[in-house]
Amino acid sequence: MSRLLGLSALLTSFAAFAVGETFSNVPVVDVACSKNVAANPDAHMRACGLQCQKSGFGIVTGEHKFLKFDWQGNTLVIDALKNSNKNDHLRLDVTADVKGDTIKVTSLKLL
Repeated sequence: MSRLLGLSALLTSFAAFAVGETFSNVPVVDVACSKNVAANPDAHMRACGLQCQKSGFGIVTGEHKFLKFDWQGNTLVIDALKNSNKNDHLRLDVTADVKGDTIKVTSLKLL
């Protein structure tokens, strides 16, 4: 019985570290403007995001929580924004591992 409990605790601890999630059709905003545009992230402009890109980027979830991208996610979203003609209503599909308020992006697509 103690082995079963030990195995269960071990599996639970692994699950806590590897939580992959998919976020669909979520707004992307730069960190510098995230608090200012929290009420209406779709109004945030692509030009502003590119101007503030050094602050990094993140997404605003359906619960209005801001999750900051890791380095890889920032690189991917900057490339996507530079190659886009959209000026506002910037939304993504993102697959990432969530670690606190930061997400390690494995893939993203600008919609």
